[in-house]
Formats: sequence, C-alpha cells, structure tokens
Amino acid sequence: MSTDEPISFFITWTVYGTFLQGDSRWWNKRTRGEQKPQPLLEQWHRDRLNHSVILLTGAHREAVELAIQEHCDHRVWRNWSCNARSNHVHVVVTADGYSGRTVRDQLKANATRKLRQLSAEFRDRPVWSVGGD
Repeated sequence: MSTDEPISFFITWTVYGTFLQGDSRWWNKRTRGEQKPQPLLEQWHRDRLNHSVILLTGAHREAVELAIQEHCDHRVWRNWSCNARSNHVHVVVTADGYSGRTVRDQLKANATRKLRQLSAEFRDRPVWSVGGD
C-alpha cells in the first residue's frame, strides 16, 4: 500500500428523498459546509421528488449489507464495518488503488441491484440520493 493512499474510506449515502437541502437536521452545501435548516427550501425539494420515499426494512438492510460484503470480497477490499439503516448506509472499507468516489459508486450500484432483485418496489426508480460523503 502506498503511503499516499488513505488507510480506509468512511462512506455514507442516503436513501432517495430522506435528506433534502434545507433539512431540519442541518445539511451540507458543497464548498460551503454545514447549513442551517431552511424549511421552505426543504419543502420546495420535497414537492419536486419524482418518486415516493421508501425506507429500508430489515430485509432490505440485510440485502444491502450482503451486497456490500460480496462486492468487497470480489474486489479484495477490506470491509471493516457496514451498517445499513432505514434511511442511510455507512461503510468503512479499505480499497487500495481506488478513489473513494469509485468505491462508493460501486457499492451503491451493487446494493441497488440486490434490492431490485429482492423487491419490485425498487425497480424503475432511484434507490439512493445522488452522491454521498
């Protein structure tokens, strides 16, 4: 492992529609950091959602965690911790030679595939918010 590479990535992403700009729990604006709640902005975004919000059930969370572990095993990445919640996912993973964005996007894609195989309600709609941290 190169000394220029991170030891691991702590990656978080959210379920579609659960953390909107203006959120009452505070929110992050790219390049400006943490922002105060803005209820009107949050409602504006909520009114423009194209799909309903689907929170992850216990079975969904298990499927997401399994998909993440399988992908880490396939890529020979070290999955230190994975926790899928009803409205977001946390993963700590070591993936030598990969950017955090690539790791996040691959994990999200495989979790999406697993959810769509498990449940028809996730087909033909977004499962996750765009991006992540």
